[in-house]
Amino acid sequence: MKQGLSLRVSQHLALTPQLQQSIRLLQLSTLELSQEVEQMLDDNPFLELSLDEPPREEFGLAQADAPVPEDDRETELADFRPPLPDETRAAPAEPEPAAGPESEPPNWEGDGSTEVIPDDGEWGGDAPPRRNNLAGDEETDATELARGHESLQAHLHRQALTLRLSEEDRCALRFLIESLNDDGYLDESLESLAAGLSPHDLEQQEELVHRFTMALGLLHNLEPVGVGARSLAECLSLQLKAMQAAPDAPAACATALRICAQPMELLARRDVKRLVQLCGDSDPQVRAAIGLITRLEPKPGRRFVDVERNIVIPDVLVTRAGRGAQARFRVQLNADVMPRLRVHDVYAGALKAHKGEGHQALQQRLQEARWFIKNIQQRFDTILRVSNAIVERQKNFFVHGELAMRPLVLREIADELGLHESTISRVTTAKYMSTPFGTFELKYFFGSALGTETGGNASSTAVRALIKQFVASENLKKPLSDSQISDMLKEQGIECARRTVAKYREALRIAPANLRKAL
Repeated sequence: MKQGLSLRVSQHLALTPQLQQSIRLLQLSTLELSQEVEQMLDDNPFLELSLDEPPREEFGLAQADAPVPEDDRETELADFRPPLPDETRAAPAEPEPAAGPESEPPNWEGDGSTEVIPDDGEWGGDAPPRRNNLAGDEETDATELARGHESLQAHLHRQALTLRLSEEDRCALRFLIESLNDDGYLDESLESLAAGLSPHDLEQQEELVHRFTMALGLLHNLEPVGVGARSLAECLSLQLKAMQAAPDAPAACATALRICAQPMELLARRDVKRLVQLCGDSDPQVRAAIGLITRLEPKPGRRFVDVERNIVIPDVLVTRAGRGAQARFRVQLNADVMPRLRVHDVYAGALKAHKGEGHQALQQRLQEARWFIKNIQQRFDTILRVSNAIVERQKNFFVHGELAMRPLVLREIADELGLHESTISRVTTAKYMSTPFGTFELKYFFGSALGTETGGNASSTAVRALIKQFVASENLKKPLSDSQISDMLKEQGIECARRTVAKYREALRIAPANLRKAL
């Protein structure tokens, strides 16, 4: 074999660290990006937040880093400056009152000593708590107020303090309370709880089971009713027994208790005929009892769960200008989610002036800071480009709503912008757009096509909206089946099979016809 040298030219894609970071930042959500920025600010001394920007309140939602021409920037900000309220407009100067307790203006904003008095309607709901205007030093944080509600365990421990119990019984009750899950159920049996405390002493386990049995009876008498149940049937039965003990107990309580003693599958299916046979009651009595059971609380601890409400902050804002056929839509980035970063001038200048030990490592950190800023800028530019393309193709949605949504796939946007489909998928995942009809994830505007009688296409999103509309206007005594909905869609010129209707109905979390039927 003869040896030789040859020169060959080839191309290959190299994922540099900068490109890898750009791809990773592109697929992050707003919350994840905020955490990434905080981490980078802690790790890289050459990176800092820019605090010399004008306050956003001056011009509402700024364009920030959106690509707006320099000569149009001032016009954009002037056109969309929010109007000032009447009381903040220019007014003749008035003499300032003398300093003193009587001359201080009332604090209408509230403060750190605000007292919150929840009532039955506000407890656990989304309504804002009532606030008293008392003096204080700090402004009350609404998030902290939302998180400061009483937990289920604390609520039960407070009730247990009013019971006159021995030390052993009090400890047993406290242990059961701490063993409850978020829904107020006792997941483990009393025997398993006792075995966990004393795995090798059988006599001690029997004593613990006896104590736990007594404590469980006390727990069942605490509020909320149904807490400490070990199954759904027991939870419903506890509530029905408490209701039956009241002077104005409904007549259907006894029948409802007999229904709860039967398999829960029959109640879930509303198999009235089978329940009539098992309970020995008449058909109207069973239907009235099922109606009573549906008004019970299957999860007693639900209102005490400290749920972290993740408020969706849109990345893109779409505002409408004009009406009718002349309507135009302005797409802009949300300045509140855009981190304002810059390279620390002092550190960068000091690094440039002094080249000593460790200069190469510090120079690399400086380059990383510049890459990070550039990649974040590129991330938001890409989001803005994709959002503009979506708004342009789905203009009918922004005018008429989801019924006017047209079919759209990722490839259409990718071909228009010269990007890869995977890039469009990353951009539209966990990114949200605020529209005149609400806030939606960017993926919401993409949908497959269903054929029509005229040879055109209908968006699956529009079909789901039609199904939702049909179900909302149906007769509750005779709900529409999937086959009937499919026939109604065919009357609208949309070819949609029954199984496709069932799939869309399940995606909309709409129960089947037999469960939607009114009792």
